[in-house]
Amino acid sequence: MSAGGGTAPAGAVEQALRQVAPSRYEAYEQLLRALAEGRVWMLLWSGAPGAPDAQYGNMEVDGHGYAPCVTSAQELAASGWHRAHEVAAGYEVAAALFPDRWGLWLNPHAPGGGVGVPWADLRRIATGLDLQPAGPLRLSEPTVEVPQFYALLTQNAHRTPAVRALRRAWVQPALGDPYLAIGLDLYDTGPQAVEAARAMVGRSASAVPEGLPVSTVAMADEHDPVAMWLRAHARPFFDREAYGNAVTAPAHQPGPATRPY
Repeated sequence: MSAGGGTAPAGAVEQALRQVAPSRYEAYEQLLRALAEGRVWMLLWSGAPGAPDAQYGNMEVDGHGYAPCVTSAQELAASGWHRAHEVAAGYEVAAALFPDRWGLWLNPHAPGGGVGVPWADLRRIATGLDLQPAGPLRLSEPTVEVPQFYALLTQNAHRTPAVRALRRAWVQPALGDPYLAIGLDLYDTGPQAVEAARAMVGRSASAVPEGLPVSTVAMADEHDPVAMWLRAHARPFFDREAYGNAVTAPAHQPGPATRPY
């Protein structure tokens, strides 16, 4: 990764970092925005800055991997790091780390141990913070009664050959309104199939009660936390191959699951 800088004012990441505390989700979101626009000092375990073989340092917290970094030249001096380092834009680091499920740990040398940003939030930085729900997410089987919507959606899915199956979840973000998520399992992810699925959902939207937010998620996305939960916990309510295209009652679940961040 080449050295570079973000567009945020100098010190914006450090200022946001000082406001972060447990359950202060607004402050944490501000930190993510600062990272998306700012830069960090990545600690290199081997290689030179910008070299193809450069390797970030690594640390493990609660079974999850993180790449350590510091937030300024002053923090780099305070850390005592004597190997090479690389200054990089936060969104570039996020894009490089999240596909392999690596998080980013800010200032691990600081009193209290610094702050970790899990890979799911790095994915939000890399793909657009406003495009993904703010975690941690609480996901469960929907309890909202919308049989007309499910029936119309199933009918339209039956007429859309690209659709293999549909799943559903109730998503409660850390910030923002809860919503109904529909997982789209397609036979292929080419542009024509995706557009056909979007049109199918659009034709079904007339049966959505006013005030009920509905979103879709691609089941093929291996990094989407909602899709991951759906694959693990949700039985399809439409399955072209196994359920005869019938709407099924919501499957019983032991209770809401919290996505570990």
